[in-house]
Amino acid sequence: MPNMDYVDAEYTALESYSEAMCRQACLSDCRCDAAIYGRGYCWKKRMPLSNGIKALIKVRVSNSTLPLGQCPAPKRKRDHWALIISVLVLLCSSALANLLLATAMFILRKRRNDERIGSDREADSLTTNLQKFSYGQLDYATGGFKEVLGSGASGTVYKGVLGRNQQLVAVKMLDKMVSKTQEQEFTTEVKVIGGTNHKNLVKLVGFCNEGKHRLLVYEYMSNGSLADLLFDRDRSRPSWDTRTEIAYAVAKGLVYLHEECSTHIIHCDIKPQNILLDESMTAKISDFGLAKLLKANQTRTMTGIRGTRGYVAPEWFKSMPITSKVDVHSFGIVLLELVSCRKNLDMEALNEEEIILADWAVDCFSDGKLGKLVKGDEEAMADMERVERFLKVAIWCLQEDPTRRPEMKKVAQMLEGSIHVPTPPDPESYLGTI
Repeated sequence: MPNMDYVDAEYTALESYSEAMCRQACLSDCRCDAAIYGRGYCWKKRMPLSNGIKALIKVRVSNSTLPLGQCPAPKRKRDHWALIISVLVLLCSSALANLLLATAMFILRKRRNDERIGSDREADSLTTNLQKFSYGQLDYATGGFKEVLGSGASGTVYKGVLGRNQQLVAVKMLDKMVSKTQEQEFTTEVKVIGGTNHKNLVKLVGFCNEGKHRLLVYEYMSNGSLADLLFDRDRSRPSWDTRTEIAYAVAKGLVYLHEECSTHIIHCDIKPQNILLDESMTAKISDFGLAKLLKANQTRTMTGIRGTRGYVAPEWFKSMPITSKVDVHSFGIVLLELVSCRKNLDMEALNEEEIILADWAVDCFSDGKLGKLVKGDEEAMADMERVERFLKVAIWCLQEDPTRRPEMKKVAQMLEGSIHVPTPPDPESYLGTI
């Protein structure tokens, strides 16, 4: 704007400036509304303006970098705010992440607690006739779990003494519960034995379901297991009459489980270690940790492989429906062990054909040489009619096709001689299931 000056609006005079320098000085000063240049001087002006001479006036337009009256923030200040914003973003992100993690942990813990409480309630609701012990009571009763009686499918059994009457008990401590399946096995064993009542089943006295501790308290069986009786080399061979009575007792116990109790039960792990003997040598079935319950009118179920190698039925390996016939098969192996006092798999056998008991027993029957199975057992040799009957029943139990195996009720009747035992067909080689 030529020929204009605003004397009263001047606030700063700069000396030895060029017109370009004057222009830049005003543009970079947020207080400068106009600049007057002449003879090397630069005068910065502020509103209001009057008395104009030739001058350079800075006029702000809409595309100006900064709004009128605002100063550009110094770079240091911008960096400071950027740092503050970055820190706030990081803190907020961290707080959000911690909140999400805490929420997830809360949900997981609540779910586990709900499952534990659910199992507690289920066990309590199913066992009103059982005594519930604290962990401290059982720790005291066993003297700190010192004397080991044996090990089962899912835990270790200790000897204990309860109360003032000094009742001997067997306390089974289940392995640490780390999965829902193990919790179900505990509940199953409590439910199965707590709801049964038969002289050939081990009686469950009570249980402990406290925190991480899962324990079962059984009646004490003073004569140990059938495995101890048959295979302990420091013991003499049990009498033939004792062995036949044990066979009858186990068969009756299985008949009760399969047909007579309110909820039909497949034991799934019949073997000498799970058959216990009381002070009068009465045999009782124990260890129901792997048992499978059948609903009303249900005869079969689908489940993963359960049991002990050497006793499991062939259908376990064929993804076939599981029925009570798996227990029949396992009983057939136990019956052969009772007859011969030999293990189902004897790697120390003098002859190769005698290593697998089931195959050897079938060969002895086919060749008419039953005496080889009871060699040296004078009582059994004097009762070959019953030896043959037991052997025929065992071979029927070992048929590969489960539909050809008899029900346990018929097995018990054949053992006792109340019904005829037909000659069994040869089962497939047992080698494939060892």
